[in-house]
Amino acid sequence: MTRIPVAVQMYTLREEAQQDFAGTLKKVAALGFQGVEFAGYGDLPVKEVKRLLDDLGLQAAASHVPLADLENDLGKVIEEQKILGSQHIVVPYLLPDRRKEEDYRALIPFLERAGETCRREGITLCYHNHDFELELLSDGRKALEAIFDDTDADNVKTELDVYWLKKAGESPAEWLKRYQHRSPLVHLKDMTTDEEQFFAELGTGGVDIESVLKLGEECGVQWWVVEQDMTRRTPFESIEMSINYLKDVFKRRT
Repeated sequence: MTRIPVAVQMYTLREEAQQDFAGTLKKVAALGFQGVEFAGYGDLPVKEVKRLLDDLGLQAAASHVPLADLENDLGKVIEEQKILGSQHIVVPYLLPDRRKEEDYRALIPFLERAGETCRREGITLCYHNHDFELELLSDGRKALEAIFDDTDADNVKTELDVYWLKKAGESPAEWLKRYQHRSPLVHLKDMTTDEEQFFAELGTGGVDIESVLKLGEECGVQWWVVEQDMTRRTPFESIEMSINYLKDVFKRRT
């Protein structure tokens, strides 16, 4: 389909996976996704999850791991990634009580240390943004800029989320160019063009997805990750629409 493989973030399918984790992975593979980005493992042992991936021909693109788990037992998280064959750990979300400026000041050195530990183990630590990291700090920088400016590019990478960048009034393509070769993972999601700015299937909203896709190879993207936090369709209908959109785009470019 493309030299850059496409994964789905399993949070999109959280209810389906809770009911039938293995069956959900099977449907993901049937739709043409090459990998998955985990947000938990369905209460299954990671070795069992790895067996399911192998049986279905899927790869573990990355794992979203709560910040508290990284703080409490980074070694365990790293070992799980090695079992899964995943090369990326992603800090997915900051809870509301950890978004003050002093929280970011404390987070940055932790990310640096954790990222260095991951790198020594052959794992890449990434930070996934929402819109609140685009708020300004007292030094005039956006919090997301501070996270990447004040950490070593070899230790802390990005997982830019194009929806949240757009919602914050930013250009996803410009951010990808700014952090080229530091953005191995990119979250692809669209946004409705009405005032609600609801999550939308790729190609149906107002985010310029194609401008981001065009930059993938030159910017060193390793995985495109489809995510839709909420949907008015069934999640499977939504991700099928999104993967079909990507297939059409890639076909036109070949």
